[in-house]
Amino acid sequence: MKNFIYQFMIAVVLCSCVASQSVSSNTSQTEIPEDDIVRIANDDLEYEIIIIEPGFNAWLISMARPEGYYSQSYMEARNSIYVQAWNSRVLQVNRFDPNLYEMQIDYRPNIDYGYDVNYKLYNYFIYFQLTYNQKLSTFIPRI
Repeated sequence: MKNFIYQFMIAVVLCSCVASQSVSSNTSQTEIPEDDIVRIANDDLEYEIIIIEPGFNAWLISMARPEGYYSQSYMEARNSIYVQAWNSRVLQVNRFDPNLYEMQIDYRPNIDYGYDVNYKLYNYFIYFQLTYNQKLSTFIPRI
């Protein structure tokens, strides 16, 4: 079986001009609160996604639709669209903020990542669009 390891790290370094949300650029991962790290792993497929985003975990618990609300096929379809837009923006550093779009996401539609991965990835895209006033598709991001 091929060894697939996917790492999706979102580290947001906010402008120091916003004092209440300022994060030092030399912050190491050990200084990031555990509540701000969401780890998604599936040992059967041998992959890992790590989302480091201040406030995402709290938002996921308190604001996102509960697990089971969306079907896996619905989230897979949306995730494919969002990933394509995301990856396009990563490559356009002159047009889109490279602090928001740091790394490409290797999401393949022909792989069954399972419900949990699709749920958390889908909700991260919704959170990201609402928090940073970004639009990754023609769909209006809602909770």
